[in-house]
Amino acid sequence: MAEFIISTDATCDLPEDFITASNLAVIPMRFTINNEEYISKGEKELSAKEFYQLVRQGAMPKTALISPEECEQHFEKYLSQGVDVLHIAFSSALSGSCNSAKIAAEQMSEKYPNQKIIVIDSLCASLGEGLYVYYAVQYKNSGMSIEETAEKLESIKQNLCHYFTVDDLHHLHRGGRVSKTTAVLGSVLGIKPILHVDEEGRLIPIGKVRGRKQSLNQLVEKMKAKSSGLENSIFFVSHGDCEEDAKYVSELVKKECGIKKYMIHDIGPVIGAHSGPGTVALFFLGQSRTE
Repeated sequence: MAEFIISTDATCDLPEDFITASNLAVIPMRFTINNEEYISKGEKELSAKEFYQLVRQGAMPKTALISPEECEQHFEKYLSQGVDVLHIAFSSALSGSCNSAKIAAEQMSEKYPNQKIIVIDSLCASLGEGLYVYYAVQYKNSGMSIEETAEKLESIKQNLCHYFTVDDLHHLHRGGRVSKTTAVLGSVLGIKPILHVDEEGRLIPIGKVRGRKQSLNQLVEKMKAKSSGLENSIFFVSHGDCEEDAKYVSELVKKECGIKKYMIHDIGPVIGAHSGPGTVALFFLGQSRTE
């Protein structure tokens, strides 16, 4: 069976130890904050703690799209060595990075006609994309070929559930996700939104509750409803510099759903530029993404 590598974007928000242990190939992504450019999962990192501290101080980060040329350079490192590439891309509904990867894959297929390169639009974000990559690693390690792994990933795509809440609506307003009125009223009244990533990979508000604790509880209620009757072996939680809240959600999932294996990690700067500090997200396999 031909050798292949699993590739993804910096938006997967996976920890470095998992990336290294799983031999993942990650495309770095650029962002700018306070007129300084950094590269997430690249040679010029800014820690999540430092990033969120700057955002809380009023800094306005901006992210940059991965270009087709950057994707070509990334893919060619492996294809030129006779290694096939399975690339799992950030949701096409949230970024043009997936399209850049597809353009690059077409170019590389012409240059390396004897090699395989498959690009999958994950329709996922943050550790949701990371969980999708996690399952890809499990399938590969079980002996599946690149085609079998891709086929299996496609079969679970609509089962990969994402539920988010944020502590400050102003960051979502800045990204065009909620109106200014909603952001102001939410802050005054302590209203916290519940959002999910839908079957088309879009970030959609689906409800609101009053108070932070209620919003965290609601994430777990969503998981209980969506995963009923399913055997989830693992769940992921990502957070925007609010680890205690992420731990609270994890402990509640363990108690309410009986799942013991999980991963908690920071929401990286590329996603965090849009979601802001105080975001908590829960990811798991469920019956369906559809609300």
